[in-house]
Amino acid sequence: MSRDDDHDRPDPDAAARDPRADARAPAEAGAPSPRASLGQVARAVFWSFFGVRRGAAHAEDFARIRPMQLVIVGIAAGLLFVLALVAIVRLVLA
Repeated sequence: MSRDDDHDRPDPDAAARDPRADARAPAEAGAPSPRASLGQVARAVFWSFFGVRRGAAHAEDFARIRPMQLVIVGIAAGLLFVLALVAIVRLVLA
């Protein structure tokens, strides 16, 4: 076997060297990931409103938070934000 033939086969240790492999492992293995709590979803929505998010935290949230949780908490947080702005404007103009 020549050295060129080794490049055609996948490297079995590649997943161990990939820093993103641990974040993807539960989803790829078919094991259900633990469900995110309301606080974790609210924290993820807050940081997304703020616009700052670490890559590792984003990968963990992506594995744990279900889309419906994100939509519900996001709409509620957006509504609270708008109501807070309306209250501030009313206080300033009163």
